Amino acid sequence: MSASRYSRSEQLRTVWPWLPLWTLVALLAIFSHGPMPLYSTRTLAVAWDMWSHGHWLVPHINGQPYSEKAPLLFWLIQCGWFVFGVSDIWPRVLEVLIGGAQLVLVSMLARRLFPSRPWMARATPWMLLAFGYAFLFGLQIMYDVLLALWVLAALLCLTPKARRAEPRWLLFGLCIGLGLLTKGPVMLLHVIFPWLLGPLWNDWARQHRGRWYGRGLLALLLGGAMLLAWALPAGFAGGEAYRQRLFFTQTAGRVVDSLAHGKDLQNHSEPFWFYLLWLPVLLFPFSGWPRMWVALAGLRRPLESGLRFALCWLLPCFIVFSLISGKQLYYPLPELAGMALLMAGAIAVLRERRPVLAEHDWLGTWPLGVGGMLFALALFVLPMLVAGHVLQADWAEAAAPYSRYFAVVFLLLGGLLLLRGRGELRRLAVAGLVGVLALNTLFTLTLWSRWDLRPAAHLLGAAEQANHPLAYLGNYEGEFHFEGRLTRPIQELFGDKAIQDYAHAHPDGLIVTHPGQLEPADLRYALLVQPFRSSWLVIWPAASLADLRAGRTPPEPAQPTLVYPVDDWRYHAQP
Repeated sequence: MSASRYSRSEQLRTVWPWLPLWTLVALLAIFSHGPMPLYSTRTLAVAWDMWSHGHWLVPHINGQPYSEKAPLLFWLIQCGWFVFGVSDIWPRVLEVLIGGAQLVLVSMLARRLFPSRPWMARATPWMLLAFGYAFLFGLQIMYDVLLALWVLAALLCLTPKARRAEPRWLLFGLCIGLGLLTKGPVMLLHVIFPWLLGPLWNDWARQHRGRWYGRGLLALLLGGAMLLAWALPAGFAGGEAYRQRLFFTQTAGRVVDSLAHGKDLQNHSEPFWFYLLWLPVLLFPFSGWPRMWVALAGLRRPLESGLRFALCWLLPCFIVFSLISGKQLYYPLPELAGMALLMAGAIAVLRERRPVLAEHDWLGTWPLGVGGMLFALALFVLPMLVAGHVLQADWAEAAAPYSRYFAVVFLLLGGLLLLRGRGELRRLAVAGLVGVLALNTLFTLTLWSRWDLRPAAHLLGAAEQANHPLAYLGNYEGEFHFEGRLTRPIQELFGDKAIQDYAHAHPDGLIVTHPGQLEPADLRYALLVQPFRSSWLVIWPAASLADLRAGRTPPEPAQPTLVYPVDDWRYHAQP
């Protein structure tokens, strides 16, 4: 009993201080601004549509069944709303909890795979939490973060424990099922190769091949049954069109068509070397750490089982993802935990086999330290470049009032990375984490107003409450539904004739347009004009927009156009 208590206390001590540090930084970052369009706003729109209309089985967006994703994330959001009330606070806290659970799981995975190297259980989560891209994407309310959690949990079930070498097949199947309920069949791509190649890294699999593959197949069938237990009744409840998209266009079609899992494969088509080109970005800041590359290049056979596991996971996944025509940087997000395992294991081997080289100063973090100081210098001179009209970009003008404060931050981080001695990995991880938080804060202070859809969403929400019909010129992605608490669909319009027909049928309606540039009429006849990314959002009275598109002069508006952020959108007039 005392040994068990000691083991639990040791495990609790291994999460200090990386888990509290990461949780604090993640909460500061994710609450520094609102949900990001279009990823987070679309997820919230689906959850809100399900909540407001009682669609528990079939996800909906803009009043239509949503076949793009499975429902688990939406269910988790609605469970929190049931307890805490509807807001965007719980979905963001949920993402932080999921990210923290990933760090705990990767620490447990390292402890299982490298039982003779206790350092690995402490080092691996430090590496995973410091990946800048993964941290920033983890601020999105998205399915891939939850998917990564189930991937790590499933792979943990395959690894041997001190008192049990055989995998926990039931838990393995349950985790696969939860992953399938998160993002569909792509879950299998993330976990299939460590199972198929089990005899290459797992002694029990090599000695019991029949049981390994037989029980593993049953676990896969269990996961598939969990998905079908939702998909079959959902398909019948959602209607014929939804059923066809769910089982053929979105599910079977994805498997047949190279497992591409974007909404439109054409929009995500990239060359096979796409991920290789972006690998330094995905692995930053460790891609700028010479010691890591030397450690990876120095790996030689025979490799211990933990390193073989990481390679059996990463190499086949990387090849398959590269061969798939549809690519997004966040698709291989679960594999970043495997990269942390591989890199930490390689550094551990380097320290053991070549201790002199492992401690060489020229392999330290000095390139990143120099880079941090150069970036601090660039931030320091930015106001002078803007004042001298040398740099006239909008982002530069927005960042100039704050850049010197952040220059001090990156100067200190650069100095931290130039230090020598023990704790190099932790210094790099802390510098990477704080640096990403600083960049996110700078974005909030300077560019967030170009992504903040609250002005338009609140105006549309007030319009719906006043029974004004709403329409959107082009494809509507659910940007306004959650923030505006809209309960009726926004009609999509395509072309000038659709505008004329809509204005004729709904003379009191409103139309949202998304022009690349503003015209004088936008500032004269529209209800609201606000920037959105590199373009604009304009909300029109339908009759005024129809008159302008037909070459007629609209009546003079009863109130001036609200221009955000010059005016305070919180005090806009009702439409």
